[in-house]
Amino acid sequence: MKLQLLLTGNELMAGDTIDSNSAMIAELITDYGWRIDKKVTVGDDLKLLEQQIHTLANDCDVLIINGGLGPTVDDMTSLALAHVTVNPITEHPDALAHLNAWCVQKGFRLNKSNLKQAMLPDGCHIIANSRGSAVGIRMLIGNCLVLATPGVPGELRAMMKEEIIPLLNGKFASDYIQTKRLAVFGLGESSIQERVNARYPDWPDDVELGFRASMPVLEVKLTTRGQHAGTKLHEWRHNIIQLIDDHLLGDMPLSVAQAVITAASQHQLSICTAESCTGGRIAAELTGVAGSSSVFSGGIVSYSNDLKQRLLEVSEASLASDGAVSESVVRQMALGALQTIGADLVVAVTGIAGPDGGSEDKPVGTVWLAWGSSEDLRVEKFFLPLDRGLFQTLVTALGLDLIRRYILKIPGLPELMTRRRA
Repeated sequence: MKLQLLLTGNELMAGDTIDSNSAMIAELITDYGWRIDKKVTVGDDLKLLEQQIHTLANDCDVLIINGGLGPTVDDMTSLALAHVTVNPITEHPDALAHLNAWCVQKGFRLNKSNLKQAMLPDGCHIIANSRGSAVGIRMLIGNCLVLATPGVPGELRAMMKEEIIPLLNGKFASDYIQTKRLAVFGLGESSIQERVNARYPDWPDDVELGFRASMPVLEVKLTTRGQHAGTKLHEWRHNIIQLIDDHLLGDMPLSVAQAVITAASQHQLSICTAESCTGGRIAAELTGVAGSSSVFSGGIVSYSNDLKQRLLEVSEASLASDGAVSESVVRQMALGALQTIGADLVVAVTGIAGPDGGSEDKPVGTVWLAWGSSEDLRVEKFFLPLDRGLFQTLVTALGLDLIRRYILKIPGLPELMTRRRA
């Protein structure tokens, strides 16, 4: 199958909206052995849209058009398809029935603008949309199957899974590629590749190893195909896990916070936080995980020295002699949170996120972390000279990973952080 994409919208051309939909489509079809052959993006220009539909449809088996099915004047996909196929625009009864049902469900009154979404090229079929008001359009242009979809990501994902992939799977051969994605923290892709090269110099050609670097979790992807894909994938997943070792969080999609919640739940431990430079982001990451209430007791954001003293019982003498960013203060923050909140474990952090506030002995990027229990509290100083947002993201993930390692009794630090110790 030769598949191409046509994305439409002035917001894409202006950079107001980042194109994540094409990446989503590519990800969803990859397990079937299909690839996107070409991708074209155009603005809300009817003539240009018609030209690209005509050109692309003459050069592929399947054309997915994304965007331009909404109720406003800049939504032109339906009209462009009608012009290209020389069909009139008519009110589609199934699209109208969908609109009416959607309005009843949402408690809306159907208006003239919404009715535009039922005006489709005569003779086309609709693609059901379980999430939104705009149905998709399915029709043939020559030998090309054209599938027009809404631009809303959640609606597109549901339509791809529920309608489009089953449709394509019934019409085109699939290799049924099998893929496993692993979530890794604290180990870079170059380090993993070096370990692979050293241990497996004859890496098999039919097992594809890939990486998707992001902050803070790195995705390691293994892809196999063929008659024995499942067995081979299981074998090499095991081999890679041995190399990644304690940097493995689990199977994607997975965040560091989710890995912490899972570990704490399994060991029936509660966690609290005391944060300064991260401004509550560690607590926010934990509470963003469903079921975190069984694990996370609470957190204190003590940004000022006054609150450090009043809420966490940090001594005025330590603040005066050592400063807020110091080992003594982060220890007292951690112990104060444990005493005040009453949890089993704590993560505490104080640092200089920048861009101002640094000094010669405490430059921007200096951060102290404390984690563990009142009987076994670990403390470490790191130097992360990054911009403010990235600094907070990395410190948040690091704090979470350190408590994960503590719960699972994993010794040492994540490899990337051993180079950042100050």
